[in-house]
Amino acid sequence: MLKIANLSLLILFPVAWFAPLLRAGLLPFFSLDEITVISGLQALWEKDVFLALLVTFLALVAPMAKVIGTALIQFNLLAPSVKPVLSVLGRLAMADVFLIAIYIVAAKGIGVGRLETGWGLYLFTACVLGSYAITLLDKTRVPAQST
Repeated sequence: MLKIANLSLLILFPVAWFAPLLRAGLLPFFSLDEITVISGLQALWEKDVFLALLVTFLALVAPMAKVIGTALIQFNLLAPSVKPVLSVLGRLAMADVFLIAIYIVAAKGIGVGRLETGWGLYLFTACVLGSYAITLLDKTRVPAQST
């Protein structure tokens, strides 16, 4: 069951990246602009390339690398001794920090107007929590190191 859940993240994470996290608008009567993980990163790439590179790694690359590494361990294609590396990737996969940053930027950037949450926000949050849960529930043992 954990294998299927983990593999589903390979599909669900990219869907969540393109799904609307928020809809923001300046005035209540005009259409709202959709904000996605990808559109947020695109805006960041236009403003600060170094920060965009860092956030791209932390929000996209690290979580996917962790999911792929976990899948390889689950299917016995990678040694369980790599789990500490995946643990570090999990800590670097700061998608939750990215979510908080989006909330803050959206709230501060729109002084007058309205903000609506999109279904992508819930999907993205579920992917992050699912990844954490899979890591906690995975019982694959790391072999004891010999001294």
